[in-house]
Amino acid sequence: MVGMRDVAKKAGVSLSTVSLVVNGNGYVSDDMRERVRKAMQALNYVPNELARNLYHDCTNLVGVIVPTIRHPFFATFTAHLQHALAAQGLRTMLCSTTDETDGEIKYVDMLRRHMMDGIVMCAHTSHPGDYWTSIHRPIVAFDRVLGDGISSIGSDHEQGGRLIAQMLIRNGARHVVMIGGPRDQFFDLAVRGEVEEGSFDLGKTTFPTVRYYLTLEQELTSAGVKYEYIEAGEVMDFAGYHRAVGRALDGVATDGVDAVVSSDIGASFCVREALSRGISIPDELQIVAYDGTYLTDLAGMKLTAVAQDFSAIAQSAADHIVQAIANEEVAAANASRKNIPKPFEPNVLIPMTLVPGDTTR
Repeated sequence: MVGMRDVAKKAGVSLSTVSLVVNGNGYVSDDMRERVRKAMQALNYVPNELARNLYHDCTNLVGVIVPTIRHPFFATFTAHLQHALAAQGLRTMLCSTTDETDGEIKYVDMLRRHMMDGIVMCAHTSHPGDYWTSIHRPIVAFDRVLGDGISSIGSDHEQGGRLIAQMLIRNGARHVVMIGGPRDQFFDLAVRGEVEEGSFDLGKTTFPTVRYYLTLEQELTSAGVKYEYIEAGEVMDFAGYHRAVGRALDGVATDGVDAVVSSDIGASFCVREALSRGISIPDELQIVAYDGTYLTDLAGMKLTAVAQDFSAIAQSAADHIVQAIANEEVAAANASRKNIPKPFEPNVLIPMTLVPGDTTR
């Protein structure tokens, strides 16, 4: 196996000179650098990446933890995030917690052992907040709050809920069904015993996305529009979404349901099921998607959607993890939650956009 000593002998330079060229630090004349480069090429020498990372105490590797890449939202987000990280000279190591049960623990262990430079956390975690703040390594959260000093980026879900409500009220909706995830996510802190049980409020959940459910409900009910919530399954339970859509559409004839709001997956199922039942869209039933992934163009009709700005979210996440890697103490101070009045709201909010389609009036 060819090593740096062989390169040094071939180039007629010292071992330390080869080390400086390989590790990219210290002064080496252009002539010496060229001799080393040619010797490496002639010997087919490939630098030991692990040794070089140990030398610099960096890996240029960022772990990205998501629930699953089979979901169009997380597939779209990770594609944008990988692009944004690559532009900063960082590589992506992806973990899908649905497909690898203890993946989160393994990635955190790798971060502690300096086998990666940082983590972008995008999956639900059952760990209490002090677990994440005790790691003392670069971490950025997306669409969840992990604790004081850890940057959290998310879409402005209150704005998203308001955009949907205002449109449906303007379009004359009378009975709106929201299809979303399990209701226990509304109370995850209570389930973990960190707060008292009781009626729902935003202080009982770490899920920022719940804000759009709550805002939608408040805006509609205050306008006299009937609102109903139907549970689908977990993020990867497509069959659960299909069952929930069936229940919602049963109410079109029996209960006056005239609008359905769901994620892109739920909205796409809804279009297909409504068309198969002969329900006229948007005359009898309006359908609104939440996320704005590629599915909005593949549902059989162009879906009206409240779209998340994946490019802006990914860029913000990349910028914050780069800052945390460069100076963790400064990044932690910038991510302080002392001046954020709302519980469990991300400290960076990205605006959302209403994209009209053919499924609303």
